[in-house]
Amino acid sequence: MKKPPVPPRMVERGRSPFQGRRAAHLLPQARLGGPMPWVIAIMVALTVLAAGGGLALDNLADRARGELSGSATVQIVEADPQSRARQAEDAATIMVQDPAVAGLAVVPQESVEALLAPWLGTDTPEDTVPIPALIDLRLRDGADAATLDRLRSLLADRVPAARIDAQAQWLAPVLAALSALGWMALGLIGLLAFTGAAAVWLAARNALGSNRDTIEIVHLLGGNDDQIARIFQRSILVDALGGGVLGLALGAAAVWVMGAQFAALDSGLVTGGGLETSDWLVLALVPVGAVVLAVYTARFTVLASLRKML
Repeated sequence: MKKPPVPPRMVERGRSPFQGRRAAHLLPQARLGGPMPWVIAIMVALTVLAAGGGLALDNLADRARGELSGSATVQIVEADPQSRARQAEDAATIMVQDPAVAGLAVVPQESVEALLAPWLGTDTPEDTVPIPALIDLRLRDGADAATLDRLRSLLADRVPAARIDAQAQWLAPVLAALSALGWMALGLIGLLAFTGAAAVWLAARNALGSNRDTIEIVHLLGGNDDQIARIFQRSILVDALGGGVLGLALGAAAVWVMGAQFAALDSGLVTGGGLETSDWLVLALVPVGAVVLAVYTARFTVLASLRKML
């Protein structure tokens, strides 16, 4: 008696019984779930916040350097108001004729006094201390030391009370501090990435331990390590996607709120550190990196553990 023919679909199933959804059902407890999406969301939110702060500080430092690279200030430090005014006129005349000077502006004495009044505690600062005359210079090729020394020598005879300082020198410590904060933000991002990978590693190891018996049976029935690893990859992918989207929303909201608070200070130095469109695009890539890191960490963890387990 002839045996009934076996349908091709059953033959195919017999050759590869552990693929796709059918393989996933063999490990019902493989889902990493639980707190993992929330852990990833917190890591992504903190990373977005750190990256946003680092990008803002970098923008602030770059704009400050660009604005101050060719700026210098001439101070006429003279107690006698008449002599101070005369020397300021002479200094302006000498500077405007120099080819290295692209432009200048004599700061009105009233403006200088208004700026110093809150610090000196009086409406007439001139009565408290002598107020120097100020001239803002814009240099063509930057405020390098050789140019400043040459300008000082030109003023030495006719304007003995003049002093020339590059504005970048005043803010050099501030710019150095901003650079250090930027590197700290980058280091924090690295630590958060390491912490996220460690959390995924622990979750994957825990899930493997919970399903050890089932995994051994799957291997005996013909399943391989790659099929099992894909099950865990699919699980962590879902968790990472959910956590990444939530973390991005929380982190972007925090960055926007902080930016609005600093913008409300109405300070030229602070408002120069806003985020541009390209910066927001970089922040949008943070959850993508988190998903990739989580998936490949889970895969490598599962494969390495399976080699030791069986």
